[in-house]
Amino acid sequence: MSTSNTPLHRHYLHFSELPTSMRVMQTAVLIVLGLAYMFAALYLFHVYSGRDGNPNNLSYDDLVIAYTGSGKGSRLESALRGPMSSMLPPDELNVIVSWVQQGADKDKHESVVKPIIEKRCLSCHDGSNPHLASLNGLENLKKVTEQDTGTDIFTLVRVSHIHLFGLTFIFFLVGTIFSHAYWRPVWLKATIVALPFLCLSLDVISWYLVKLYHPFAFVTMAAGALQGLCFALMWVVSMYQLWFSGTPEAVMKRQGVDEISVG
Repeated sequence: MSTSNTPLHRHYLHFSELPTSMRVMQTAVLIVLGLAYMFAALYLFHVYSGRDGNPNNLSYDDLVIAYTGSGKGSRLESALRGPMSSMLPPDELNVIVSWVQQGADKDKHESVVKPIIEKRCLSCHDGSNPHLASLNGLENLKKVTEQDTGTDIFTLVRVSHIHLFGLTFIFFLVGTIFSHAYWRPVWLKATIVALPFLCLSLDVISWYLVKLYHPFAFVTMAAGALQGLCFALMWVVSMYQLWFSGTPEAVMKRQGVDEISVG
């Protein structure tokens, strides 16, 4: 990390100046949040990848289809051919897709489709989880056999406030811990702390804009990637300086707590 003549702020404390109990607590928080972020990334990949027919990567087309729909089939068909393709055998998957394409009639639902849904799907899609479509009963199935128009506005609104509240809290915690790291120049450190909040806002706003203009999916991808990069950078730097780097020279040469400075 580059050095600078910028003096230390009178309120700045490096990790090495904190009580051991506080450093242990910060380490525990970083470990748990790191695991949570990793599992969140895996979940997002599972939910969004494969909508374009290639389940091995998360692409621009996957995001466009997720927010605007495929325009070719029903939401149920898109899910079965995309992120849910591994949840049931190909022969059973084809039975359900054919039923949807043939009009989703009641008789075939009772005799053929319902047993498959009960066996393969209702453990998650029984209606108890408001974040997942209910597949319990023909009436609920009919709702997801209509043409795929992507995520509806009210679902986006519901997910938006959860996303904003949750990630703001996470980045506040990680940023607060990272603020104890010694990093110069100071403006770069401040940028790393602030950038995730800007990206978070752009990320959520872009979900709605993709519906109007598909290339905004690139904004969604870039904002998400920058959030992850900032999180990883703050996590690694904080963990390293917490336990392995020792006390920076500037901290060791600190001249009195009354010095007025920026940091």
